[in-house]
Amino acid sequence: MAKALTKKRYVCTVCGYIYSPERGEPKNGIKPGTAFEDLPADYICPVCGVRAKIGKSAFVPMDKPNRYQCVACGYIYDPARGEPKNGIKAGTAFEDLPDDYVCPVCGAYAKIGKTAFWPID
Repeated sequence: MAKALTKKRYVCTVCGYIYSPERGEPKNGIKPGTAFEDLPADYICPVCGVRAKIGKSAFVPMDKPNRYQCVACGYIYDPARGEPKNGIKAGTAFEDLPDDYVCPVCGAYAKIGKTAFWPID
């Protein structure tokens, strides 16, 4: 019997980067829809570069968080609230924000966009 693959997201315990199977990592040759279990054994975190001795074991599965916090200034993105002043309607899931979304308070990590946010609660 084949092992059932999950489409669960995984978070890097070193830097907080979230691998999302829905998005994959097209810039790194990983197609959208690629389950974490299907990533190569030598997969490297695209943010902090953790690999080799730690590899994929640096990632842990995560449940869908409710809110996301900016690692630089502490701003919390809450989907229930959205950001109406920035044209983001209440109810907009974090995953539905554009990939180049940056913190509206400090503009942190413009080059890495949404990966500057940690999932919380």
